[in-house]
Amino acid sequence: MTTHAANMLSPVPLLREKNAVIYGGGGTIGSAVARAFAREGATVFLAGRTLERVQAVANDISRQGGTAEAAQVDAGDERAIEKHVGRVAAKARQIDILFDAVGVEDVQGTPLLEIPLEDFVHPIITAARTKFATARAVARHMVQHGSGVIMTITGEPTPATDLGGFMPACEAVEGIWRTLAFELGPYGVRLIVLRSAGSPDAPSVQSVVSVHAEKRGVSPDEYNTDRGTRTMLRRLPLVAEVANAATLLASDRASAMTAMNANVTCGAFFDL
Repeated sequence: MTTHAANMLSPVPLLREKNAVIYGGGGTIGSAVARAFAREGATVFLAGRTLERVQAVANDISRQGGTAEAAQVDAGDERAIEKHVGRVAAKARQIDILFDAVGVEDVQGTPLLEIPLEDFVHPIITAARTKFATARAVARHMVQHGSGVIMTITGEPTPATDLGGFMPACEAVEGIWRTLAFELGPYGVRLIVLRSAGSPDAPSVQSVVSVHAEKRGVSPDEYNTDRGTRTMLRRLPLVAEVANAATLLASDRASAMTAMNANVTCGAFFDL
């Protein structure tokens, strides 16, 4: 009886036997999500524009006992995405998870009344284009198997100044995910967006933080401290916390969740 109870309570990897494709896999968020997925049993297929970066992440996962492969893919190239997804599908036979961690290429720090039109619309167009291209390519394979989870990450929807086209880009991506959720739901495919408040241990976030901190005449640390004190948990989410949330939502434990924006901001805003 004791042995039986122990077996029932033994931990089972959340993503055991799952195959996950991660675009932007060499970046801070993408690599953290890849490591978290691999720890929970997933086979991870990393893709990014710089092969050396994604290969380094794949090698690290392999050294830790996980299974990962790396490929050089430009998420802005639709044909390259289609070819990569096709290769993964042929090898893995089934793609269970997509996490698009490709960052939004935006210009911040300039008031909307002064920002050049091209700087404003560029992140909106590129984000919508790349996110839709990766999601659609993977979805075409998922619908054949009647299941799958398609995920990405955006920013908190808190009004602020000098953000350029960043928030409209995030809203465009979230709109695409909602629309896909309606069309793909009957095929068993779920769509999830993680909203993060910008992790203080993410270098890409801190480069933007530096711009806003300088405009306000404070240091980046002071700026982050102020941001943290205005959240419900009085701090900002760490990269590992974002990756852990992604892992849970990608698992079958969240099988009834779709068309949702997950609040992973430590309470930077509320949506109750």
